Amino acid sequence: MTRQPTLHDVASAAGVSLATASRVLNGSDRKVSPELHARVLSAARSLHYSANAQAQALARRSTALVGLLLHDIADPYFSGIASGVLSAAEPHNLRVVIGSTGADPDAAVTHLAALRGERARAAILVGSRTTDRAAEKRLADAIGQFVAAGGRMVCVGQPGLPGDTVVPDNRGGALALGTFLRGHDRVAIVAGPDRLRTVRDRIDGFREGLGHPESTLVRAEFSRDGGYRAALEIPADTTAAFVTSDVMATGFCAGLRERGLRIPEDVAVAGFDDVPVVRDLFPALTTVRLPLAEMGARALELALAEGGAASTVGVPAELIVRASTHQP
Repeated sequence: MTRQPTLHDVASAAGVSLATASRVLNGSDRKVSPELHARVLSAARSLHYSANAQAQALARRSTALVGLLLHDIADPYFSGIASGVLSAAEPHNLRVVIGSTGADPDAAVTHLAALRGERARAAILVGSRTTDRAAEKRLADAIGQFVAAGGRMVCVGQPGLPGDTVVPDNRGGALALGTFLRGHDRVAIVAGPDRLRTVRDRIDGFREGLGHPESTLVRAEFSRDGGYRAALEIPADTTAAFVTSDVMATGFCAGLRERGLRIPEDVAVAGFDDVPVVRDLFPALTTVRLPLAEMGARALELALAEGGAASTVGVPAELIVRASTHQP
């Protein structure tokens, strides 16, 4: 079996010290003269040397690893953001690993500890902050430890945690939708869990735009099936419904049809996020568009930023009117 060339072999062939060869091939921040740099690269090519990832991490204090922590990759909202992160990472030769946080408030804490051990360059946490102060404190502490170890932290959601933040305008988008549906007087809101601040922002914005109390508030899981079950609970005289996520809205529309209610003639329906599937529903769903892939790409750009104070980047939301709603 042919022996794999080592860093010591490269150093000998180039006529430089082992430390100099390491600085060139493992990406150390310490400078090497152009002449020595070229000699080491030439020797490495001639020997077909492949750098060791762990050695590179030690030299740089971080790897080319980025952690992407998502609530649920199967949800089109999160997969849309993930696609933006992955596309933006490719030109930088970064390796993106995805971790699921699910409904466990401490899952992100566990993932961050693992990423810290792997000397990850950055972590991107996508998801709503919660009203659980103790859990938020544990998460903030874990982020602080990750940053102290040299990692860069970016959150996609509400501001308040350490690191950079990409903030979608949930409240403003919902306000525009509420204003659009203001002519309806029997309005239902189908909302995800109250502990999620994203849900609260969307409800508050919608109520402000609506300008009058809604007739019904139904709590449901942030899922297609949650929306379906909610459709079976709303009063039969409901004329319009705001469903706080498009995924829930797909199930909600199916539930209305099962009850024999027409969209939008009997119930106008609107969602939030503008995930691709809602354009193919019949009728197509009125919703609030968030540029999901752009949000992911922006988060990755922040993750690669060097130094500087933490920044907050706002992302506008846009009302998209389609056939599932009508003016009364």
